[in-house]
Amino acid sequence: MATVKFRFEDTSLSDILVEGVDEGLSILEVTEENDIHLNHNCGGVCACSTCHIYVQKGEDFLEEISDKEEDFIDRAINPRLESRLGCQCIILDSDAYIEVTIPDQSQIIGHEH
Repeated sequence: MATVKFRFEDTSLSDILVEGVDEGLSILEVTEENDIHLNHNCGGVCACSTCHIYVQKGEDFLEEISDKEEDFIDRAINPRLESRLGCQCIILDSDAYIEVTIPDQSQIIGHEH
């Protein structure tokens, strides 16, 4: 089963290591199942940029970025080369080790847990 390590730009939050993640889940689904805050105003259907994350390690274990996802990332706050949308990052390998950073969510208006 896969492992995902979450880091946060908000330094008041500690890193979270989630082990035993099923292949086929998205990073957004992993956050939802583990009570990790990640905005997702559109409900995870690649129609906004609020679930924007930075993939630090393990990009090869994730579904490739689509043109539609790239278009929405351009609308995200502070996009970088390692930017992805959590709803589109489907884990492809049960042996995956992935590290992501969740940007500061305080500037995003919308869905709250």
